Amino acid sequence: MERTGPPARFTGLVAAFSAALLAAGGLTALAPSAAAADVDLARNGGFESGLDGWSCTGGSGAAVSTPAHSGTSALKATPAGGDNAKCSQVVNVQPDSTYTLSSWVQGSYVYLGASGTGTTDVSTWTQSSADWKQLTTTFKTGPSTTSVTVYTHGWFGTPAYYADDLTLVGPGGAPVELPAAPTGLKAGTVTASSVDLSWTGSTGATGYNVYRGDTKVLSVTGTSATVTGLTASTAYSFRVAATNSAGESAKSAAVSATTTAGGGGGDGGKLPAHALVGYLHASFANGSGYTRMADVPDSWDVIDLAFGEPTSVTSGDIRFSLCPVTECPNVESVAEFKAAIKAKQAAGKKVLISIGGQNGQVQLTTTAARDTFVSSVSKIIDEYGLDGLDIDFEGHSLSLNTGDTDFRNPTTPVVVNLISAVKTLKAKYGEKFVLTMAPETFFVQLGYQYYGSGPWGGQDPRAGAYLPVIHALRDDLTLLHVQDYNSGSIMGLDNQYHSMGGADFHIAMTDMLLTGFPVAGDQTKVFPALRPDQVAIGLPASTQAGNGHTSPAEVTKALNCLTKKTDCGSYTTHGTWPQLRGLMSWSINWDRFNNGEFSKNFDAYFGN
Repeated sequence: MERTGPPARFTGLVAAFSAALLAAGGLTALAPSAAAADVDLARNGGFESGLDGWSCTGGSGAAVSTPAHSGTSALKATPAGGDNAKCSQVVNVQPDSTYTLSSWVQGSYVYLGASGTGTTDVSTWTQSSADWKQLTTTFKTGPSTTSVTVYTHGWFGTPAYYADDLTLVGPGGAPVELPAAPTGLKAGTVTASSVDLSWTGSTGATGYNVYRGDTKVLSVTGTSATVTGLTASTAYSFRVAATNSAGESAKSAAVSATTTAGGGGGDGGKLPAHALVGYLHASFANGSGYTRMADVPDSWDVIDLAFGEPTSVTSGDIRFSLCPVTECPNVESVAEFKAAIKAKQAAGKKVLISIGGQNGQVQLTTTAARDTFVSSVSKIIDEYGLDGLDIDFEGHSLSLNTGDTDFRNPTTPVVVNLISAVKTLKAKYGEKFVLTMAPETFFVQLGYQYYGSGPWGGQDPRAGAYLPVIHALRDDLTLLHVQDYNSGSIMGLDNQYHSMGGADFHIAMTDMLLTGFPVAGDQTKVFPALRPDQVAIGLPASTQAGNGHTSPAEVTKALNCLTKKTDCGSYTTHGTWPQLRGLMSWSINWDRFNNGEFSKNFDAYFGN
């Protein structure tokens, strides 16, 4: 959020992958016809039975009816983020035997290969095929090889590819045996709405099904998972079963976990059921003009003072002062300002100090900066008698170091120190402390595709960088109101790109927060859903306030879709959330400049 005028469009989207694509040395010449005794060992190679027998990374694969090379189905797999949409199957084979792997494919950069051969693993690929094209390669198994993995995959940043009629022809292998039940199931991090699980893998397993009670809730390929959508203060029992092409194993021993109390997320229970949050330009003026605290309309339930800013980027020393008279001739005195804050609080309003903004870059690179941040923010809260803190870190305040790949266990100092500082503030002020955050979509929803610099480097290290902060503080969080403006197009859970300015963008972006999503497409690292009372939608109050202004009619459509499942347009939400907390806007000043259009629409919708 900018302090000097309409914010510039946020254009720091992650750099696209541009690595050269290298073939893995596979043979592309057609092999001789298989001997009469040879058989096709691939299971469901025509995908007529959906994905039975197949495992696709990141939930990237699906059986579709068109286009199909033959029969009624084919595989469609869509790369996303760091996931190349690899779909694989373990096949039993004979040692010291020759096999021919073949598949019909369609799309750009489609790969076909086999690994675990015991000799030389092979793959072949096509750079671009608008029509069906057959890929074929051969390999010989090693002297002790009894199974191989056959696979297809695409390439990062490319559209979906298709595969059909995949065959592996050669001497028949031994029957596939069911894997043993997984062992060592244990519960890790527990929140009010999620439980992290991990277990010891089973030999021969290609995937795992996670059960809550007797209900299967997840299918994953790794040995960990996060079960989301749970109810606060509730005991749950979980079990896990291993799977391969022969079917599902017996279930593991059960593990129990009880979710934490939902609380109100730092006094959230004392906010109105539907709240309006706004930023007040208290320390500066711009084209919207200065608004005195006493003149803030009653519509606004949470008033964020913009901004507290650091003395330097890495000092952690946050300062706040009222707009100087030379810049804001109508500014009130400090005593009048404090008295007006008390009057707003007496009327049930919350007044917070917002840290950051466009100009306020804050990087807590050291524990000394962390401690200074705590002491300086506490001083501001105490001096003005505020209710809490809004974190509006933008620009380069948060980024992830290379190798920091798990939002559940961050290692980057600026992230770890911020989490620690906020927890200290919450402990100091107790349950009434109000904590809100206003990240940009780049730092949150973009994490569905990209997280940090990525497994191979080269991505923008800021991508998804707010996710570990939100996750670590979710039980203390009163409100998350992502800025659905000044944003590039962002991919939603429908794997389609959505652009700001209309109801669709707010519906898709909010659905991600209330549903949860795999980070960088990794189904073993799922960002759990937030409670609807913890979420508000961030919008510009007027066309002058920021790029991505949404008309009142479109705002109403977004609220109808999310709270009533009407007016949803082409996007299908994953739920209906009548408890959605409300709206946030940049800003109170710009809304007054625009004759209160934004706040009046909110009041009319919720009957205030």
